[in-house]
Amino acid sequence: MTDGIRLYFRYIGISLRSQLQYPASFAMMAVGNLVINGIEFFGIWALFTRFGSLKDWTLPEVALFYGMVHMAFAIAEAAARGFDILHRYVRSGDFDRILLRPRSTVLQVMGLEFQLMRVGRFAQGLLVFIWGINNLGKAFTFAQYILMGAAIVGGSLLFAGLFVLQATLSFWSVDSLEVINVTTYGGVETAEMPISIYRGWFRSFFTWIIPLATINYFPLMAILDHEDPLHTPPWLPWFSPLAGLLFFLVCLQIWMIGVRHYHSTGS
Repeated sequence: MTDGIRLYFRYIGISLRSQLQYPASFAMMAVGNLVINGIEFFGIWALFTRFGSLKDWTLPEVALFYGMVHMAFAIAEAAARGFDILHRYVRSGDFDRILLRPRSTVLQVMGLEFQLMRVGRFAQGLLVFIWGINNLGKAFTFAQYILMGAAIVGGSLLFAGLFVLQATLSFWSVDSLEVINVTTYGGVETAEMPISIYRGWFRSFFTWIIPLATINYFPLMAILDHEDPLHTPPWLPWFSPLAGLLFFLVCLQIWMIGVRHYHSTGS
């Protein structure tokens, strides 16, 4: 396992060196990521400026939802980008080379590409998150800060799992299925707001099928000491980030099934 981790970081090093060959281009892409997502939050700010609150949620509280999910997604998008582009390797037959190497396919695919420019999205999410904390006027405990970090890590694993699922489906479709974007990019937009504002069937889907609620809504109930309209048990928020890890592990098992059913192009 140590050798595998060392190899993965070598993959990352190679990817970073190639991206930094043109530092101006990298800087512009990173800033572009920051600005584009900043414009999106400006729309949320305009909504709250006009209406004051969303049900009983304030803008600083929603800023925590927004910041956490964007930081989590930025980490997953950077680290698991290889799964997002795997359909190209399946279509061309280059996935055969990955199978022939005496290393884990998961490790190799994750190392195909590491997108450093996603630091722009992460920085923008972090800035919004810090702004939300500063404007809440609330002192957080050490345990609550730990829960924040666990929720971000759990969210990263959940989104990484979704990228793994998307890659697995390409073994049968020989292409990237855009329907998965409903749960990745669409999931990010969903989790920018408290899930309690949505309809029941929609909440159920993003709690029990794609457990987005477990990696920001439930933890933030404990962090904000906010009254939960869904009446979840008080102990649940402290364990809910583990759902991201469990989801990722399930997706890896589905990936192994897909690899076993892979048929080369024969080229």
